[in-house]
Amino acid sequence: MIKIAVMGYGTIGSGVVKVIETNQESICKKIGEGIEVKYILDLRDFQGDPMQDKVVHDYQAIAQDPEIAIVVESMGGVEPAYTFVKAMLEAGKSVTTSNKALVAVHGAELIETAKQQNVNFMFEASVGGGIPIIRALNSCLTADRIEEISGIVNGTTNYMMTRMAQEGCEFEDVLKDAQEKGYAEKDPTADIEGHDAGRKIAILTSLIAGQQVDFEDVYTEGISRITATDIMYAKKMGRVIKLLATSRQVGDTYAVMVAPFLLPEDHPLYTVNGVFNAVFVRGNMLGDAMFYGSGAGSLPTASAVVADVVELARHIGRHIELEWRPERLEIADYRQQQGRFFVRAKADRTEIEQVFGTVEYVEVPELSGENGFITACMKEAEYEAKASQLAEIVQMIRFR
Repeated sequence: MIKIAVMGYGTIGSGVVKVIETNQESICKKIGEGIEVKYILDLRDFQGDPMQDKVVHDYQAIAQDPEIAIVVESMGGVEPAYTFVKAMLEAGKSVTTSNKALVAVHGAELIETAKQQNVNFMFEASVGGGIPIIRALNSCLTADRIEEISGIVNGTTNYMMTRMAQEGCEFEDVLKDAQEKGYAEKDPTADIEGHDAGRKIAILTSLIAGQQVDFEDVYTEGISRITATDIMYAKKMGRVIKLLATSRQVGDTYAVMVAPFLLPEDHPLYTVNGVFNAVFVRGNMLGDAMFYGSGAGSLPTASAVVADVVELARHIGRHIELEWRPERLEIADYRQQQGRFFVRAKADRTEIEQVFGTVEYVEVPELSGENGFITACMKEAEYEAKASQLAEIVQMIRFR
């Protein structure tokens, strides 16, 4: 019988317990023996809950119990999660987590700690919720050199952009709706400003590069400046606006960014709507592939966590190698990357062409008092220099 502990009995932790109880028979068959939740660590007592007798308040009770082989961390945040997880690894227990903040900051260190103790640290659910993208990168795609990863990795912002696109709503209205439905937090900053997606693309890039990518180095824009007017222009162009987390190989490093992009109808991510997530991968041998599914929620995320538990149970006493060194990777300067830009400006066409040269105008009859246009392909730095010469730019969204 394999005994595990769950640290944090909120949305994800309770989901993990439910998945194990509901699918007990099939999980045990895959492991080859039984599995039991022995402890739940939380500050609360959960009177009346079927698991109330398993609740403990001191993480040392878990760390010091030799029967516990696997620990699930689902508390969120960097501390005290980091302290608790490191203690579990040092005590010879394997750990799985859905905590992207913890993995983005301490992933390389915790992998090394696990290696030293001949245990494992896994984090499948930290990036795509129920989407098995990390396991794919670490096993199925190991024969490939990954040239690009682009993803819709935040269900909150994708839900909001979908509603804006389909119903022409303004940003403030869809944010309020997302909060009422429980998709957005009371403080939605991490989602709508792209910080959540930035941590996730930093984790994915660290894995494909084999060394630390600090999420603070990732250039990040959110969706808080997107308006219903932008949606009108997008529809005129036959495109949709999506918040993308992107990482592209540039020489011996990667160009990494989070920002809204205008996607054409033939792009694989064009039809990813609502709270769903998807990650597009391009390998030098595989070519293009896409992983799609529920990116958030109690049970989809818990399903990915329990998949890690099964994998950990199959490898008790054997460390699984993960290439993620702590040395910081110097990522490419986003200003040197090339692309086309959609721009809305109050300047007249003569002024626009004096600055940007030949452009492609986007006509929306319902709108007046501004010009929307698409630039030629240029570096980000070149766009910024030209934009500084043009008065009253209202909006810029990148083309993909």
